[in-house]
Amino acid sequence: MIIGVPREIKDSETRVAITPAGVSSLIRNGHTVLIEKGAGLASGFADRVYRDAGATILPQAIKIWKMADIVVKVKEPLPSEYRFFRPNLILFTFLHLAGAPQLARALCKKEMVAFGYETVENAEGKLPILVPMSEVAGRISTLIGARLLHRGGIAGASGKGLLLGGVTGTKKGVTTIIGGGVVGVTAADVAIGLGSEVVILDVREDRIQRLQERFKGKATVQLSTPDNVGAWVKKSDLIIGAVLVAGDKAPKVVTKKMLQTMEPGSVMVDVAIDQGGCVETARPTTLKHPTFIKYGVIHYCVPNVPALAPQTSTEALTSITLPYIHKLATGGVDASTAADPSLKAGLQIRGGKVVHPVIAKLFKSLA
Repeated sequence: MIIGVPREIKDSETRVAITPAGVSSLIRNGHTVLIEKGAGLASGFADRVYRDAGATILPQAIKIWKMADIVVKVKEPLPSEYRFFRPNLILFTFLHLAGAPQLARALCKKEMVAFGYETVENAEGKLPILVPMSEVAGRISTLIGARLLHRGGIAGASGKGLLLGGVTGTKKGVTTIIGGGVVGVTAADVAIGLGSEVVILDVREDRIQRLQERFKGKATVQLSTPDNVGAWVKKSDLIIGAVLVAGDKAPKVVTKKMLQTMEPGSVMVDVAIDQGGCVETARPTTLKHPTFIKYGVIHYCVPNVPALAPQTSTEALTSITLPYIHKLATGGVDASTAADPSLKAGLQIRGGKVVHPVIAKLFKSLA
């Protein structure tokens, strides 16, 4: 098959969907790979390196979309790319359709075959493609939150002037992490390393037990109830929203009323913003304009945080997506999804309909 990799056009998106090593792997298996000119530059991969790996470099995105059997991306297509959609073209990327109804309708209208990285799910109920990006996002979110707490932190935002870990003779800052999945755990690791007091809230009793065993008293782990969330939000200097419901909208766990109890200059980083956000006041921001203030609390709600570390992110993403790309390119949709239930779980749209059961409930008219 022909695999096409267009340049990402989302605001400040620096990742690319595949590394040169990934290209070499596909070429060795008899496939053709088309890369848009400059697609990998921000991730540290020059066109020359892709060409040496066997890829064909094309100057325009329209040629990639027109010639490819499978288009592989990092982020969801933007409205300017909808004109490239056509029946039975396979798309493999992060989709997050729960927060993008316009995209869902466009994919259905053009009868695309759309797989979303975020719903590929293995037999253990884990989301393997989300893991590396969640690890990156978790680590970076804490570092960003800590920086925003400083005076004149990021993009002019000025926090309360707190050093998250404190120093001798001062109190530590409090970091509350809502959601104990991969993002939450990696965010907690960094917050603990910075010396912060750390609280993790989660809704699952079994996960709470595992987190307690993992952190061994280095973090407070409690059940996420409205009362517990409200109490810890009030005490917190930094909140990290890390709630995930695969394919569905994130529940609004932190309310406006809760945020109003925080001290001015406190910080909220909502990593769940791709799925609508888990904080009631959250709305998507960009890496160029990453923050806004509501009720005196600095909000950071960037949906592509891993783009801040594009080389690491691209390498990590390729390592986990490449086997699935091989399966799709070798067996096609029917054979590959029949052979691999995890890939089948990633299939969200086909034949003009939403076929993923969770997402179909959100878009009943398209199911």
